[in-house]
Amino acid sequence: MSRIDARHGAFGLVPPELDGAVVSGDFPSFDVDSDQLLPDFMSWLSRTEPFVAACKAASEGSTNRVRLKEDRFLASQIGLPPVSEQRRIVVRLSAVADRLAARQSALHEQQADLDALLRAAFARITADAPRARMGEIAPLVRRPVEISADVVYAEIGARTFGRGLFAKPALPGVTLTWQKLFRIAVGDLVISNIKAWEGALAVAGPEHDGKVASHRYLTCVADSARIMPNVLCFFLQSPEGNLQIQTASPGSADRNRTLAQARLEAIEVPVPSLDAQCWFVQLHTKITALRAHHTAITTDCDALLPALLAQIFG
Repeated sequence: MSRIDARHGAFGLVPPELDGAVVSGDFPSFDVDSDQLLPDFMSWLSRTEPFVAACKAASEGSTNRVRLKEDRFLASQIGLPPVSEQRRIVVRLSAVADRLAARQSALHEQQADLDALLRAAFARITADAPRARMGEIAPLVRRPVEISADVVYAEIGARTFGRGLFAKPALPGVTLTWQKLFRIAVGDLVISNIKAWEGALAVAGPEHDGKVASHRYLTCVADSARIMPNVLCFFLQSPEGNLQIQTASPGSADRNRTLAQARLEAIEVPVPSLDAQCWFVQLHTKITALRAHHTAITTDCDALLPALLAQIFG
């Protein structure tokens, strides 16, 4: 156990591969009397909310110096069924966990196959495609917002590593002093100028239309006669596109790697035929739907074991 973070669930049984490892004095360890308590049963029990609550109750101290008190922890009581019942529970939970792990592994493999399929499809349509500068096919468009004190603004941001846009807490106009806001429109390519090198860019959907972003976000509007925004976004998140963005974002420290407008406009992008782009976007849409389905399955799987633990130990 971690004396400092046991109240947050920082504990676990030592697996065979860590036998003989060492810990600091802030990690007390406890023997399990296997004649009364099976170690695997203890492992499952320790994942329950009541057990974590017991660790919280056994911790004391000021805000930054809260520590688990071993004597208080050892005085805690747990429900202890007979060893035969413990063994039955362990078998049941382990079987469910194994099946969930197999399901998750299959989903990861499917996701990898889908990613490889998309990369291969994009390479196919861009192999002999001409190139054009971002400034020519997706110029920067800024829509400054005149801030009113009595208006609340719905702000968005972009997650890194291509994880899309997200809603930030609403901004009351009365709280805004020096900040500048710009309006977002559906179809915009929204790029964080300080995190673009980490893939913080995405295409605005209907749910983002009319919302705002700070001056740290650049919005490019794709020329619909030449390139589709999702094709452009996919390229900029590809290894080749990201390399160009990193080159256009100089600086050593994290927040000093700023993508300037002129450098963004100079990035060269492959421009395949619109028919090829439409085919790719349709494929991308289908795969995105499959990923959403996989995410829903993963969410259900993640919730299943905690629910089962609550049922058994509650």
